[in-house]
This record gives sequence, structure tokens and C-alpha cells, in this order.
Amino acid sequence: MTSFDSSPQLNVWRALLAVGVVFVMLATTGWTAVHSHRGESPLQASRSAWEHGVIAGHRLPSPDASPARLARFFASLSAPQRSRLAHRYPLAVGNMNGAPVRLRYQANRVALGQQREVERARTHDDRLSPLGQQEADRRMQRFQALMRSHRQILAFDPEGTGRVAEVFGNLDRAQRISVVVPGVDTDVLTFQRTFRPYSAPVGMARSLYGAERAASPRTRTAVIAWADYTAPGGLGMEAATAMRAEEGAVRLDALVRALPGRAPVQLYCHSYGSVLCGVAAHRLPARVSDIAVAGSPGMRSESAAGLRTTARVWAMRDADDWIQDVPYLEVGGLGHGADPVSGGFGARVLSARGAKGHAGYFVPGTTSLHNFAAIGTGTYQAVRCLDDDACRAALPGGART
Repeated sequence: MTSFDSSPQLNVWRALLAVGVVFVMLATTGWTAVHSHRGESPLQASRSAWEHGVIAGHRLPSPDASPARLARFFASLSAPQRSRLAHRYPLAVGNMNGAPVRLRYQANRVALGQQREVERARTHDDRLSPLGQQEADRRMQRFQALMRSHRQILAFDPEGTGRVAEVFGNLDRAQRISVVVPGVDTDVLTFQRTFRPYSAPVGMARSLYGAERAASPRTRTAVIAWADYTAPGGLGMEAATAMRAEEGAVRLDALVRALPGRAPVQLYCHSYGSVLCGVAAHRLPARVSDIAVAGSPGMRSESAAGLRTTARVWAMRDADDWIQDVPYLEVGGLGHGADPVSGGFGARVLSARGAKGHAGYFVPGTTSLHNFAAIGTGTYQAVRCLDDDACRAALPGGART
């Protein structure tokens, strides 16, 4: 979803920055620590079962083995054997980097069906409050929607508020792969929206996929709506720090390294998602050709060069986006550093004409979406810069700089 959606909350953000150092000191000394002891999550349970599993008399490889090792393992199996594993360990296989993409889709459909029934039972659980039963019903309906035959769910974890990733297009055959990285308040229930659809990951990715196909019909593209990290909930301490971004950066790096083929990858990082992309930038593989940020509160760096990436760095912000009023600084771990659209940062600054407010960058017909599609299809000479042609002057014929 979007991050920092209402301008009155800016005062809260500033207050967090002002008192944050004290809060962090208290937190690190344990004064504010809260510890919870829970059993295995559904995903952990599935992984544990996998670790004790066998097929054709042989132990299964570690679920933490390298994607290449796991890819070789699945390639050695027959189709019925692979399908058997997907049904026996659906959450493990559905989230396993290195498993064949279509097998992950199959496994996650099984896992979604199982979790749908869990939520169905909770809707009638008298131990839950009416509000709890209502949330169970919403989750049940969402899982049902994600199970539809045309949907390609690359990752799914029902634990907590939930994580999910969905693919648009043919990931195995793609010549270029785009990954949409959303911001705060992103979870399984906000993954898709009917009202303001382009402010949610599914709407963002679907819109981008359509724009890429229109921009370059002969280019085989795929787009991933990637909500497979635990995003901060609302405007609070988590959103003001890089904690969730650091956790998400590990997951984003693992995703990119496990993508099939050698197609270049472009990242589209919205709001807090740009914090995550900034933290991840230095560790991402060279196949990440472009990092484009929109409505960014900062990338945890004072410059594009400080990101230590070989990818081109693009930035845009609509004139009506209130994120521009957030303090662009970092003090005691709070705040996210320099403004990516500022002249001194060094990103290629793009026009975002037509993108109204903080959540409008993926709306069809906007210059922001046009620019995203040009980057996604590699037609760099079609990008529209904010003030002049400086951001594409060094890209003759779309070549890398």
C-alpha cells in the first residue's frame, strides 16, 4: 500500500524524530521491550516437516540450501514427485527460492486453500470477539480471491498480518522483470483494493504490466507485486527507522537471486519501499539494472553514489505529494536521509505529471506510469525528465552508463 497517507500526520513524524533518540536508548536497554513466546508458525511447521521428509527413499535437501542446489533437486524429480511435494509441504515449497515458479504457484494455491479453511473455522469460534470473527472472515475472503485460477502467487505466509507476492506475465520467459516494492500498511488484507486500486500492490503491478505491454508489445515482461516483507504498520516508530527495511532487504535480495533466467530486473520502490530498496541496493546482484523510487522519504543514503549499486537510480515526486514536507535527515537512526529528488543526491529525476498526491504514481495516463514503463521495457529514450534531458542524456540508444 502507500506510506504516510495523510498530511496531518506530519507533525507526528516530526515529533518522532525529536524524541526518537531517547526512545531508541530506552528500547535498546530493554525498558520498552516486550517479548512474546509463540509456537511454530504455519510456514515454520511446513519447513520443519520438509526437513524430516523423504522422497524415493532419499532425504530432502535443506530448505535453506542455495537456489541453484534446490533447482537441481527439483529438476531431478518427475512431475508427479514434484506435485506430491507441493501438496505435502505447500507453504515450504511455495516460499522456496529455487523451486520452479509454476510449482510454487501450485503449492501456494494448496496453502491458501488450507488457510482459508482455518479462517472459516475462526469465523465461528466463540472464543473470538465479533471483531476477531469479522477479521477472520475478511482473511478467508482474501485467501479465496488469491486462489482464483488465473492468479500466480509466488509467495504466501499467513502468519501475523500476512505476506504475499503475485506475478503478472510469464516469469520463466520474461526478457525483463519488474518488481514493485510497496510501503507501510502493506499486508495480506491491503494487498489489493477496490477503492483507490492503484494505491495497493496488485493495482500498482497490474497497471505497470499493462503499461509495459503497451509501450513495447514485442518485449516479454513480467511484473511482481512484492509484499513479501513485514511492512511497518502506520506512521510510527517502525516507519521512522530502517528496522523493517533491513529485514525486507534480505528477503528482496533472496528473491532477485532466485528469479529464473538472466533477465535484467527493475525495482519500483514506493514511499517506505524506497527505504528498503536503498538499504538493499549495495547487496543486490548486478542483474538489477534500475532502481526507481517515487514519493520517497529517503533511501538511508546521502547520495546515489552512496547506495553502492551499479543500477541506474531514478527518482520522482509529484508536486502535490505531502511527503516532501517530511524532514529529510537521519538522527540517531530515525529518519531516512537525503531527498532523492534533490539536485545533490545524484539520481535521474523524472517527471511525475498527473500523479496526484502520494498514492497516484501508478494511475493509468500519468507521466509517472509512462516513465516506469519506459524503464521496465528498456526504452530509456522515451523517459520524460522533470526539467531537462539531463537524466537521459547519458543514455544514447538506451545503453547503460
